[in-house]
Amino acid sequence: MPTTSQRTLIHHGKRFDFEQVRQTMSDGSVMEREVVRHPGAVVVLAVTADDQIALIRNYRVALEDWLWELPAGTMEPPEPAIVCARRELEEEAGLIAGRIEPIGAFFTTPGMTDELMQAFFATDLSATPQRLEGDERIEVHLTPMPEVLRMIDTGVLNDAKSVLAILLTLRQGALCDPSRP
Repeated sequence: MPTTSQRTLIHHGKRFDFEQVRQTMSDGSVMEREVVRHPGAVVVLAVTADDQIALIRNYRVALEDWLWELPAGTMEPPEPAIVCARRELEEEAGLIAGRIEPIGAFFTTPGMTDELMQAFFATDLSATPQRLEGDERIEVHLTPMPEVLRMIDTGVLNDAKSVLAILLTLRQGALCDPSRP
């Protein structure tokens, strides 16, 4: 455990801050890291009445490519996670959830950020127009669960937060695994 910790702001960004963190450990060793400070985020697994999963194809600048994902987004403090989940589902997928429940929380990449992502399961959906931000490029694809699982198995759907939210929901019994009798 650290005996002292020093944090220096490198950059204050639009959504995230970047810090240099220097910790002196109890054995006298020093650890230094550049860390992204994150307000938290949500991911939403939305399932239609006919058991289709709301997947999005999202153009990601960091990858310079399209990525299959579940709707997700960054919280706007002091916004509660469930409010953010409803907002992101509507903005990105054009869906309003009549019912939304938490399914878990996890750290996304603790080697470089303190981002805690909260996952939600949404049902009783109704359509509404998407409300994309000016720099977002998102296509909505309602996809049957067997196809979603095939996409995970083949690496087509390889976004960690989305895969984890789907697996958490399956393990909790909120979704039926079509490969099991």
